Amino acid sequence: MDIKREVKELEQDMITLRRKFHRHPELGLHEVWTSGVIEGYLKDLGLEVRRCMQTGIIGVLKGDHPGKTILLRCDIDALPVEEETGLPFASEYPGTMHACGHDGHMALHLTTARLLARHRDELHGTVVFLFQPNEEDAGAELMIQAGALENPKPDAVCGFHLWSPLPTGTIGLIPGPIMASSYYFKLTIHGHPGHGGAPHTAVNPIDAAGHVLTAIKTLHTLELDSTKPTVISVCKIHSGIKEITVPETLEMEGSIRCLHDGDQAVRDRFRQLCTAVCAAYRCTCDIEFKCGNSLLSNDKAMTRLARSAAENVVGQENILTDNISVMLGDDFAEFSNRIPGVYYFIGTRSEEAGSVYEHHHPRFVIDEASLAIGVQMQAEMVMRYLNE
Repeated sequence: MDIKREVKELEQDMITLRRKFHRHPELGLHEVWTSGVIEGYLKDLGLEVRRCMQTGIIGVLKGDHPGKTILLRCDIDALPVEEETGLPFASEYPGTMHACGHDGHMALHLTTARLLARHRDELHGTVVFLFQPNEEDAGAELMIQAGALENPKPDAVCGFHLWSPLPTGTIGLIPGPIMASSYYFKLTIHGHPGHGGAPHTAVNPIDAAGHVLTAIKTLHTLELDSTKPTVISVCKIHSGIKEITVPETLEMEGSIRCLHDGDQAVRDRFRQLCTAVCAAYRCTCDIEFKCGNSLLSNDKAMTRLARSAAENVVGQENILTDNISVMLGDDFAEFSNRIPGVYYFIGTRSEEAGSVYEHHHPRFVIDEASLAIGVQMQAEMVMRYLNE
């Protein structure tokens, strides 16, 4: 198989497909139109296709020869962002946009399936193409609980992301931790309501919240090991309904992210500290945690496989390993925590293409030249894993 030549032949169709997805973004767990397009495409290729959850799609490509099974994962959801790109194929749905590159992910994932389906006779094993809903809000675990890793059970899993911080033509890849765990917290502080003119008769949760914020910063600076990256971000605070009334409650929300495996201890100390500070100011509190994703850590053997593929696709000099790990998260971790896996970044930054904005920005765009690199990477990895 001449992968580069065949990908070049498929490139324009892939770009057309990506723009089609971009016009029709759908939010997590509501990807009805999107999953329908994916399902039909895979069936036309002759894959065995099934639904997993309402909008999750799994396509199974069985090679003509027995062997191992490798799963390739792709995310399909969009974001609640009002698009400001001005593209001729901009979102047709107000307030919803593919602002993270998942439209490109789907196009290159389907094109990989199209390419490999042509070469069933060369495959020694099975390729599972998994299209996951709701990546932006922890959809992977839901899909796994619905049986995504069964029938067939993969021996290895691979994930990727088009990545605007890295230039087109590069691959970002390292063994070990590459994306942080993320847990979202909601802290509710309970005080006692009263009149703003007589604060001594009330217990103001806003005062307690101010000291909680200071305690969180002190936790960062004095207690947490600076060699083990941890970020605690408070991003939402709400309390009160009138300027002369002491409120009864205050709600504070944010996230705790760890690029190490000690995240449970950080959450435990966070809970202990917030509870104690609130008590010191005559308040009580409730704390809820929701898992966004676990720590995403690359398997060493799978990383070597991905590196060998990347050397053939972009050249050794374009494999980036410095400053690749980030405090952002991806729930691909839920797959790779169960099965040996690797996750890598496909550079898509280009001044010429206008791909200079961060992910989730209303003007975010990808460099469509990076799509072909993604297909080549996936095809190279499949052929190496199954046939070598």
